[in-house]
Amino acid sequence: MEALEKFLLEEFYWLHRHPELSFQEVETTAHLRDRLEEYGFRVLDLPLKTGIVAELGEGGPVTALRADIDALPITEQTGLPYQSERSGVMHACGHDFHTASVLGAALLLRERGDLRGRVRIVFQPAEEAPGGAKILMDQGALDGVSAMFGLHCSPQLSVGTVGIREGAVTASVDRFLIYFRGRGTHAAHPERGADPIPAMASFVQSVQTIMNRNVDPAEAGIVSVTHVEAGNTWNVIPDEALVEGTTRSFSAKTRALIRRRLYKLAEGTAAAYGVQAVIDWYEGPPATNNTPAWTELARKVARAHRLSVVEAPISLAGEDFAFYQEKIPGCFVLVGTGKSAANHNAKFRVDPCALVPTAEYLAALAAASLQELAS
Repeated sequence: MEALEKFLLEEFYWLHRHPELSFQEVETTAHLRDRLEEYGFRVLDLPLKTGIVAELGEGGPVTALRADIDALPITEQTGLPYQSERSGVMHACGHDFHTASVLGAALLLRERGDLRGRVRIVFQPAEEAPGGAKILMDQGALDGVSAMFGLHCSPQLSVGTVGIREGAVTASVDRFLIYFRGRGTHAAHPERGADPIPAMASFVQSVQTIMNRNVDPAEAGIVSVTHVEAGNTWNVIPDEALVEGTTRSFSAKTRALIRRRLYKLAEGTAAAYGVQAVIDWYEGPPATNNTPAWTELARKVARAHRLSVVEAPISLAGEDFAFYQEKIPGCFVLVGTGKSAANHNAKFRVDPCALVPTAEYLAALAAASLQELAS
């Protein structure tokens, strides 16, 4: 156990000191390849620029463990002795913890002689982009996998606690950009143009009616305007005004309703003000979807390992593990890493004491899932 703890700490510290942004995880990928090959794992031959997938075991069904490996464009302010060595880049969402834990689980699984199939170890790039999950699926990294498990560290839960919930844990995520296009003119003669700014302002004021007047109050969701922009000087009415934001929800029905109403509201507002609305919509990951059988197994294995099991707190944040769950049943688990500043905060930190129990739990969960699949 001491050897495992030493290994996991060394890996975690190295990963934390060397964060890389989405689709730039070149050094991280090389480091993981060295470790996987050093310990004799079969590395899958996939045309990936970053990220790496390995396998252990023989024959039988296939289950998968996934860790994300990318970091965020944040300057770290934790003061930790293993603080990021890269200015402006930080593991502020715990992907270093995820990666070290899954690597540890792989080592523990390698020592077992009772695996009833194969375990695929997935180190995924670009969760924060998002999109790394879809790339791996497109390249065949999950072909043949019958069950899949992922984790996310939680600063809301103490070490030794796991949050497990059936159904959605994180939300679907979409991004919109709306260009209200009018006709620019001198500010002294607005009658000679078509001002897009009043249309933009009216839309921003009214867009919240989508949630409080169109969506069932029992359904969670959000529409957030996060960026508005128009003009560049004081005496010119501009040609265009921009509104950017995000929508989030837990059900496919609510997701579709929000999008439909947002389009109609933008186009109707534009028409009322004599301008045009041009909408760009970027569809992100769906809501996660933990299936009942694998959720119950995740709880059962956690209790067997003397972890405290609580209902996972839900979040309107997104998680691209949900792309896998559209095709592969499984469970996405929250792992307590001690109280901390929030994820994506410059002072976010995880307690390394959670590394060993998390690795042990993930290894046991993967082995138990193979037992279930083979029975």
